[in-house]
Amino acid sequence: MLSAPGRCRRSAAPRLLGLWLVLAGFTSTGGSEHAATAALPAAFSDLLPHFLVEPEDEYIVKNKPVTLTCRSTPATQIYFKCNGEWVHQDDHLIERTVDPATALPVMQVTIEITRQQVEKIFGLDEYWCHCVAWSTTGTQKSQKAFIRIAYLRKNFEEEPQGKEVALDQEVLLRCHPPEGVPQAEVEWQRNEDLVDPASDPNYFITTDHNLVIKKARLADTGNYTCVAKNIVARRKSNSATVLIYVDGGWSEWSKWSACGADCSMWRSRECTQPSPGTGGKDCQGLDLQSINCTSEQCPQTVSGAEDVALYVGMVAVALCLTLLLIVVVMVYRRKKEGLDADVADSSILTTGFQPMGIKPSKPENSHLLTIQPDLTTTTTSYQGTLRSRHDTAGKFSMTNGPLLDPLPNGSHTLHNGKLNPDPAEFVSRLSTQSYFKTLPRDVANTSYGTFNFLGGRLTIPNTGISLLIPPEAIPRGKIYEIYLTVQRKEDLRLPLAGCQTLLSPIVSCGPPGVVLSRPVILSMDHCFDACLDNWAVRLKKQNYEGAWEDVLLMGEELVSEPYYCQLEAETCRLFSEQLGTFALVGESLHMGAAKRLRLVLFSDAYCSTLEYNIRVYCMDDIQDVFKEVMQMERQLGGRLIDEPHVLLFKDSYHNLRLSIHDMPQAHWRSKLLAGYQEIPFYHIWNGSQRYLHCTFTLERLSLSTCELTCQLCVWQVEGEGQSFALDFNIAKDTRAVDSEFLLMDSNATALAGPSAFQIPYLIRQKICSSLDAPCPNGADWRMLAQRLKLERHMSFFASKASPTSVILDLWEAQHFHSGNINQLAAVMADIGKQEAMIFLVSDGEC
Repeated sequence: MLSAPGRCRRSAAPRLLGLWLVLAGFTSTGGSEHAATAALPAAFSDLLPHFLVEPEDEYIVKNKPVTLTCRSTPATQIYFKCNGEWVHQDDHLIERTVDPATALPVMQVTIEITRQQVEKIFGLDEYWCHCVAWSTTGTQKSQKAFIRIAYLRKNFEEEPQGKEVALDQEVLLRCHPPEGVPQAEVEWQRNEDLVDPASDPNYFITTDHNLVIKKARLADTGNYTCVAKNIVARRKSNSATVLIYVDGGWSEWSKWSACGADCSMWRSRECTQPSPGTGGKDCQGLDLQSINCTSEQCPQTVSGAEDVALYVGMVAVALCLTLLLIVVVMVYRRKKEGLDADVADSSILTTGFQPMGIKPSKPENSHLLTIQPDLTTTTTSYQGTLRSRHDTAGKFSMTNGPLLDPLPNGSHTLHNGKLNPDPAEFVSRLSTQSYFKTLPRDVANTSYGTFNFLGGRLTIPNTGISLLIPPEAIPRGKIYEIYLTVQRKEDLRLPLAGCQTLLSPIVSCGPPGVVLSRPVILSMDHCFDACLDNWAVRLKKQNYEGAWEDVLLMGEELVSEPYYCQLEAETCRLFSEQLGTFALVGESLHMGAAKRLRLVLFSDAYCSTLEYNIRVYCMDDIQDVFKEVMQMERQLGGRLIDEPHVLLFKDSYHNLRLSIHDMPQAHWRSKLLAGYQEIPFYHIWNGSQRYLHCTFTLERLSLSTCELTCQLCVWQVEGEGQSFALDFNIAKDTRAVDSEFLLMDSNATALAGPSAFQIPYLIRQKICSSLDAPCPNGADWRMLAQRLKLERHMSFFASKASPTSVILDLWEAQHFHSGNINQLAAVMADIGKQEAMIFLVSDGEC
């Protein structure tokens, strides 16, 4: 570095400059030199230098250096000074010319500033430079030029959100662009076309980059994107869909009609001003109005003898038909006196619904613990009504909510205890009911069945979602058609506030308003660490108006409430005395709270090009979402290239990063410009998408290369991560998408009666009567709960009329696929109640 020359006085300037030239030994060589000094003609020796060009602020883009220029006349030397230190003379590039107008010598000096120089002091102070020019008279300093590293972050601080807006209303779309240097400029696009407020004054962009649509028009419906750009990059936000809807409006009333024969007149109007459109509401009110005419306006008619005779004949026919109907009903009731109204024949309790008068053969020494009814040889049916014969209306007696219409006839056929569902017909009938018009018509994710007091079970395969309807939950004499369906996030608007996140699928069971004698059990997966010290988990239920209500805070359940949750490591069992739409929503109490994410890797089943894509899906660790991704990839022709992996995602506000490393460089290379891909935190924590994915595009150097080995690294920024080794052959499709992952649950979706339960009905009744009564030595239902590791719920069981039956219901819900009834028999023997489990079935009981 050069020492800092002082500002010379006018009288001493010639001597100091001469001494400087002698010591430095600089010589002038013409156009481009490393020496920054020169002697001035005597005629200009008394002039101070002034700057023709001064250094200006610059931005370093990526690794490209910037050039600073300084030009002065007249000047004997020019040097740059950056952040208080002189730039070395060898780093200066000098050019000398003569101004043709004034004949004064002109000196220009340039230097280059690299990214490394700026990064050395990055964060401590801003990097700046200025130049100093000398003449024989004195010195002058230029303005400071600041050099900054340009960048533009990837994630928007606030992205626009989709809206549904009525016609002529104002629309506000917010956008806070990513942080950047220089500050990003913002523009808006609608359906990829630039929104220009100058050409369309209905649009207005505020100073803080928000887009305002002053008066919504139908043409304004579309996908709006906020675009941020600076000299480094151009970023696009997620698109926000704006839907402009039109509510219907009535036309003017028509004129009153003439007075008719019934002494009334009417007028009408139509919902056409405007007609409802784009999801808008229909007109509210009557479209037809009638009033009685005054007596003067009524047409006068005189009834003749013929009219009187006609009326008398009609009355006589009506009376005859009424008497005939009464006789038929009385005869029918006499014939049906022998039929039990509740269809409680003991054959139903052991072998499902069977024709009356047919009894199964009794095996020798059969025990209800080990001998299950043979439901595989024949198809049996019960012909006749299953409703109470005293229910002459033929409809459900319900007051708490809407129900499906009753079945068209009284014949219900079961094959081996399994219902024969017709999903298309069921969904079609659902859509005719006013309450169910909002349900998704997804037959693949809906299960239904018809049940009576014997209960049953509904299951949606490969989702972990099931509904257990215990015996006696439906009142005797009633038959309900019950459905179970899993909703998609986009189908329902579940509001999430703050750091709340959805922890389960959104599940609907119904119809709502059904009267239940005891709670049913809804089982569904969840995706959090099941530690209530880290979470505040709430059960939400959708009411009739579509709003979501908090009905339960997990860990603070009250036994008097109609809802109770039993939490397991990956499953939640909800005891509910009401049917409806439910979901678990969690709010983290501190940054240690973690959601379970499932990472699934797919690639193309066949690759004939050099490029090879690996798709990494990130989703909540629940079977329902995994099933949806598997089905989608099967349609795309993808293949699973590794086992699914589970990752704990913490509420640390840090994004999730994914990268691929350790590829054999001789055969493969990555085509990504960045070293990793990043998924924003809030997209995972409270985003509206059920799953997210990123694609890694690789390139093999030869078509003959088929083996790929690498490491997939997944981590949260400033957090711990996981690494998964991948080793597979891209030419061999060894793992089909619809392999065992989609074939795990092959059981029937609906089971009614005894076939839906592990414990036969009669044995269940015997266990309950044996254990419900308190026992001095504790050998009652309390010991059963302890042996089954359910002692945490003692107060809940104790609040029920039959605690044992509730415990057995929970055991059935937990062990339907994997339960061993012999283990339950061993528990009963351990309690000392084996006499309640082992007994022979007499002829009368069969």
